[in-house]
Amino acid sequence: MDLLINIDLKKLDPPIRYEEKIMLMGSCFTEHIGNALTELKFSILQNPNGVLFGPDSVCRSLGSYVNDRRYSESDLIYYNELYSSWQHHSRFSSSDKSSALNAINGSMSRAHDFLRSADWLIITLGSAFSYRLNNTAMLANEAQGAGVANCHRAPASWFTKQLLSAPDIASMIRNTINELNSFNPKLKFLFTISPVRHIRDGVVDNNRSKARLITAIHEVIEDSPVAFYFPAYELVIDVLRDYRFYDIDLVHPNYAATEFVLEKFSETCIDNKAAALMQEIKKLVTARKHRAFQPDTRAHQFFLTIHLEKTEQLKKDYPFLDLSKELAHFSRMNQDPSHHS
Repeated sequence: MDLLINIDLKKLDPPIRYEEKIMLMGSCFTEHIGNALTELKFSILQNPNGVLFGPDSVCRSLGSYVNDRRYSESDLIYYNELYSSWQHHSRFSSSDKSSALNAINGSMSRAHDFLRSADWLIITLGSAFSYRLNNTAMLANEAQGAGVANCHRAPASWFTKQLLSAPDIASMIRNTINELNSFNPKLKFLFTISPVRHIRDGVVDNNRSKARLITAIHEVIEDSPVAFYFPAYELVIDVLRDYRFYDIDLVHPNYAATEFVLEKFSETCIDNKAAALMQEIKKLVTARKHRAFQPDTRAHQFFLTIHLEKTEQLKKDYPFLDLSKELAHFSRMNQDPSHHS
């Protein structure tokens, strides 16, 4: 008896290789994938503007990287004793104006440079709702009615909430793909929909929102040879289909669910050689995190020596891998067991 519905997972063609550079953009679910790939030593840059949910904010941010935009003091707002940008997550906010600008512009510069040579852009969209600023006193350099990426907990009355149409979403994504491919002709796109429920919109409007995103993305990939889809949303909503796979808030997929999605992502989107290498790297990362109860024993010193040799060999075989943490850890611990961590 089948306990899980079968879903037709198509292999990504071409698949993602270890040598390739990957930028990830979008919702908080993006960061689950990005953090896992970062730990496995892929070359990653994720969410240079911080977490973004809507296609308008994602597309607007990507355009700013292409144009190598720099923010100035007039682009910031001062609210709740913090300097912030309407286009950036609150992790860039600061009580010091210069600190906020330095963080924003440093991230923008890194995004411009990384995107120029990136091989893949993975975009996870979370909501089709757009928020437009109508408080003229807090515009900064934004035009009245301009879309914002983050509301920074400002009063709802400052914004107009709009559910974007599927044709409008498809149009802005197509324009962004064209703009990015002019900037970096080798760039390929992998789209996903976040399985996180935006329950503040209400169940009905959350489903309307997700439906418009799904419709728009599939319209785009049907016409584009460089755009692909990975069904993260469907794996959680239609395959797992159980609140056991959600956190206590009943909104965010839990560890078991995200691991399941990552497993399917590896099977369908990563090439076979890279998938095998991922397993070797995972063993080294696990060994680095191991906390020894008896670090001065011969057995533990042998454990360190073996893993140092494996790390050195892996670095020799795959020089593009950043194994500096593992090399430093196994070398230091081997020389001085009192510094175990």
